[in-house]
Order: sequence, then C-alpha cells, then structure tokens
Amino acid sequence: MTENALTEAARVSKAWPFQEAQKLLKRYPNGKSGADGSPEPILFETGYGPSGLPHIGTFQEVLRTTLVRRAYEALIGAKPGDGATRLIAFSDDMDGLRKVPDNVPQADLLAANLGKPLSRIPDPFGKFESFAHHNNAMLRDFLNRFGFDYEFVAASDRYNSGQFDKALEGVLTQYDAIMGVMLPTLREERRQTYSPVLPVSPTSGVVLQVPVEVLDPATGLIRFTDEDGSVVEQSAFGGQAKLQWKVDWAMRWVALGVDYEMYGKDLTDSGTQSGKIAKILGGRRPEGLIYELFLDENGEKISKSKGNGLTIEQWLTYGTEESLGFYLFREPKSAKQLHIGVIPKAVDEYWQFYGNLPGQALDKQLGNPVWHLLRTNGEADTQTPVPPVTFALLLNLVGVLGANATREQVWSYLENYVANADPAAHPALDAMVACALNYNRDYIAPTLRRRAPVGGEVAALTELDAQLAKVPADASAEDLQNIVYEIGKDERYGFETLRDWFRAQYETLLGSSAGPRMGSFIALYGVAETRTLIAEALGAHDAANA
Repeated sequence: MTENALTEAARVSKAWPFQEAQKLLKRYPNGKSGADGSPEPILFETGYGPSGLPHIGTFQEVLRTTLVRRAYEALIGAKPGDGATRLIAFSDDMDGLRKVPDNVPQADLLAANLGKPLSRIPDPFGKFESFAHHNNAMLRDFLNRFGFDYEFVAASDRYNSGQFDKALEGVLTQYDAIMGVMLPTLREERRQTYSPVLPVSPTSGVVLQVPVEVLDPATGLIRFTDEDGSVVEQSAFGGQAKLQWKVDWAMRWVALGVDYEMYGKDLTDSGTQSGKIAKILGGRRPEGLIYELFLDENGEKISKSKGNGLTIEQWLTYGTEESLGFYLFREPKSAKQLHIGVIPKAVDEYWQFYGNLPGQALDKQLGNPVWHLLRTNGEADTQTPVPPVTFALLLNLVGVLGANATREQVWSYLENYVANADPAAHPALDAMVACALNYNRDYIAPTLRRRAPVGGEVAALTELDAQLAKVPADASAEDLQNIVYEIGKDERYGFETLRDWFRAQYETLLGSSAGPRMGSFIALYGVAETRTLIAEALGAHDAANA
C-alpha cells in the first residue's frame, strides 16, 4: 500500500475518525501556519480535572482523540512522529478543591484546604509536592501505561510562570463582553457574584468566587473584597488568579492554539459559550466531536456518587486491553451501556475484526476499528495470530471447571484443541485465559444452575452420549457438531427448533441459558468429560423422578 493510496482512500472513508479529521482539513486546506507564515502542527487537546484519580472517561477521551489525530495524519500523508500533529493532555490543577474525595487518605488535611488550588494543597499520600502533583503523576503513569504519545501541560505551570498573562490581559480587556455572554446563562442569584476572573485570596489562599473590578488590564490589576471584608487590589497575573472554567476553557483554546478537542454531550452548552468567548478573545472554537455519555446496565447515566460505573481496572481484570479500545471505538455519538456484561462480546469481536483485516480491501480496512486501534501508537502490526479459541468458549470451559479453576487446568484442556498448547506460544490466548478465570470466579460461577433434563431432552441426551461413545479419538469439532445437529433435527425428540435443543444442552450440561457451538465445546472439554456431564444430567433427571 502506498501513502498516496492511503491518503486517497482516507479522504473518502466514512469511518468516524476520518470524518472528524476532515473538519481539520477544511479548516486548514493548505496546512496550519504561524504568525510568520511558517508551518505549524495541528494541535489536539484533552482536558483533565485532577481532583481525583484518572478513570475510563479519561482513557476514552485520549484514545478517541488519538484516533482522530492518526486519521488526520493519514489524510495529509504524514506519519506518526513526524511533527505534523501534537497532542496536549491538559490538567486544570489551578481549580479550587470543592469537596473531599471519598477514596483518599487524610481527609481532614484536604478538608482544611477546601477552596485552595489543587496545586497548592499538600499531598495526602505524602509523596508529591501537592495533591495535584500526585494526581498529575497518576495521570501520566496512566497514559504511559497505554503508550499514548502526548505532551503534558499543567495549568499551574502556565499561570504561575506568567505564560498565561497575555491571555489573561485579553480577558480583562474584554471583561464586559465576556460578562455579556455569561450573565444570561446564570440564575439571578449567581449573577450577583459572578466574575470571569477568580482571584486567589492573599490571606487564605482560597480561590474566591467574588465580583471583581478591572482597574488596569495591561498590568492585570483588579479590585475585590477578600473573605475578611477587606478590599484588595492585586494583579491577576503570575498565578494570583485563575479563570472561571468556561472562560478558562476558551482562554486555553486561544492561548495554546488548540485546533481539536472533543467533549461529552453534557458540556454542549458550555462548549457553545466557550466558543463565543474564544471569538471575543480573537480566536476560534476548535473542531471537535460531541460524544454521548455511557449508561449502566439499567440504561441510567453513570454517576461517581452512585458508583454504577466501570473502572479501567475492572475492565482489564475481566477483559483485554484491545477489547476496551474496540468497545470505545464503536459509535461514539450513540449512548452505550458500560458494565461487566459487555466485556465478553467485545473481546471476541476485536479478534474477529482483527482476523478480517489482512484480507480486506483498503477501503474496508479503513472502516475496520482494528485498523485505527493498531495505529494509535505507530504503524499497524498484524503479525499477532488470532487466538484459536474464542473468549465465549473459554468462559464455558471455566464455567464447567468451577470457581476454583486454575490457569494450568485450563491449559491442560486446551491441549485437546490447540496445536502447541503452550502459554508462551499463545500470549494473546493466555491473557484471555486469565481474564476468563477472573470473570468466571466473580460473575459466572456464582450464577450457574444446571437443571435436570425433561421430556424428549432425556432421550436426546442419551442418544448424544451413545454417539459420543463411538466417535474416534481424533474427531474434529465439526464432526462433533454434525452429531449434535442430527440429533436436534430428529423428530423423535420433539424439538421445535434446533435452538431449543441447543438451549437444552446449555441449561442441563453447562448451567447457562446461552453457550457455544457444542461441537467446539466437546472438542475443547473432551469427549469423555462431556459424557460425564451428560451422565450427571441424566442422574439429576432420575433423582428428580424417583
């Protein structure tokens, strides 16, 4: 594949990262240029509030933004790392701490510093210069864990060093115009105290929500009433003030030259207001995707306070890293449920799309989620073989083995099914085995209930046992599946559909309402072991009818 062919295919692709990247191409048809006319990289940004630890929302935003970044590079024929684009992960660590998080030590220490900038509050973990420095380090470790290519920028560094002073001067100069944007959006009570600029109290160090009078934009001089009632005149420059977040967002877009930033549907109005403010400040709102928020298994919005979400750690305990990226790639503008139950399907669908990729025409590859995911951290690599066993089949196997199944035990059964059944030879499959064992232990084993067969099921299972007793040792999964099919189609056993026969096997042999192709399961679990399951099911029938 040539770069020209990729570029041409990318420019007509309907995949959402390319559709997003097209917005940037329309904005800069001849490339982005600086004030002196020299070429500049396209700047992507993601934002993060370091009042808590990074979570799955942080991951999805950086991942999806990276997907658009790589798509844009493909559109212009650039390669990752050649300087055509940049990605900034911005931490708003000048924000005042509003409440004490539930999951940190020394809550009294944080309570004593409520209202102060996060970057000026002692670290309750006792490891870093401040609470924000701790959480920023966690963010960088988090992003590095997944190999993202990004530049970290902390608001405190930009405010304290004076690098935002020129932008703050613009805000003070356009103070009244910005108030004209914001005041109509506020309740009457809030209007009385609202200010785009939040001074830091010289006495308490708290970020104040008080009215401000602008005295001299050029020097940043402002006047306000401190917490103790005293009237203070001080500069807003050099970290002595920060901006309200919607104004801060707009200022950041202009000061940094941000060209692309996505955000959730809940920030739609905020994005509109910040866009108006950016225009007032002489800039423009960046391009971006407004994505839908995640829902829990009941279709309700995920809330930190409710605890109905799903963490990165939980996903990676029960599913693979690739499956997480795959799930987040799909349909970002549609609301999706995010809970434990979606993981198994995502694991198998990732490998299905991965396996399809090499044989697809270029236009189809560009619509394949895996093509995009493989390029997040560089060039695509399709050398990893597709695991020879699906995650769904592994879950059925470990379900039969029970809550205390071990990795070694699973691999001993895989010898029936996989050539060279060695974890070292199949690292992707070994990772799936670990996830399947965790998933089974916590979510499958506690719910499995095998019922006794009834009616024609008894005769059908008896026939299946008889047929299995006669199969050769090297019978293939397909041969075993044909036996299962023929029994299900035999009118003597009374199954209206083959699905009824499959369900009967799942419920009586596996203890679940759904399951795999039984031929594949029998080949994996073993013919003799499957006959033992049948004997147990028939024994349960006899006991129930004794």
